[in-house]
Amino acid sequence: MRLLAVCLLLLCSGTLVGQSVTRNQGVAHSTGVEIAYETLGTRGTSLPVIAVNGGPGLTHAYMVQNNVWERISRKRMVVFYDQRGTGRSKSPNSGVQPLPEDMPAQVADLEAVRQALKLDTFALLGDSYGGLVAMAYAAAYPQHVAKLILSDSPGPNWKSIVHLLPEVFPDIQEQDAKEMQKLGEATDAAARVSLRNHFRMIFYSPEKRETYLAHMGGLGFEPAVAEAVSKATENLDLTPKLAGFQFPTLVVNGRYDMNVAPLTAWRLAHAIPGAKLVFFEHSGHLPSYEEPERYVRAVEEFLNSR
Repeated sequence: MRLLAVCLLLLCSGTLVGQSVTRNQGVAHSTGVEIAYETLGTRGTSLPVIAVNGGPGLTHAYMVQNNVWERISRKRMVVFYDQRGTGRSKSPNSGVQPLPEDMPAQVADLEAVRQALKLDTFALLGDSYGGLVAMAYAAAYPQHVAKLILSDSPGPNWKSIVHLLPEVFPDIQEQDAKEMQKLGEATDAAARVSLRNHFRMIFYSPEKRETYLAHMGGLGFEPAVAEAVSKATENLDLTPKLAGFQFPTLVVNGRYDMNVAPLTAWRLAHAIPGAKLVFFEHSGHLPSYEEPERYVRAVEEFLNSR
């Protein structure tokens, strides 16, 4: 459970050639912590997007490995934020008194970002673990969610995930176990090595996998936060809330995602009234990175639809 929760993620953006994108940073005041956010693009008539990254324990840095979100921000404002305990969203007392990492706290942080930006309604996108946060927020504040996108997201609880990595990559799993034994399973070093090994298993394209791994860096990973979030949400179940979602919902998933297998997305889409389901035929867990053109097109078409 800990490794699965640590490693659920998704990716996106980078640098545009020949076109600059307006960037701004800010801070939202939440309970016990200042939540740092970044905006791409400018507010206009198009529906803004708040993107919730996966992990848990990662910053949104992993979402800006290509130019997907910069391209989307040409027509609308896109907002990222660092979840509590990660990146620039760290409490000054976090080393003495760890922040609570339960879902109500995560939802309160997202609501603080919305309030700071004065967004009445917006499109909410949850990438991987971020999909669980997005569903929880949508259940608590449906009046602010104009549209919902769940991208390679877990289902409404951890047990609903169809996870096939051990069956498909027994060799990497074995190597990872040996490295954990050597480094000490409970150490930060082991967690970081395990994260990198996880990335080796979540691509469809070996070429794109190697390119991503060569440039990914540390991704701001905080193993202690990942473990705390996993423990605080292990019994969370949003299943009863899904039938009440009245906003348009798009569920997307890589056809060859062994981390969150397509059956998870299929069940999720069928649990949310009227949800649209799109599979990416040449992607693993990261369709925004492996099929960026189609990803941009699918997201924009959904955001622009009536």
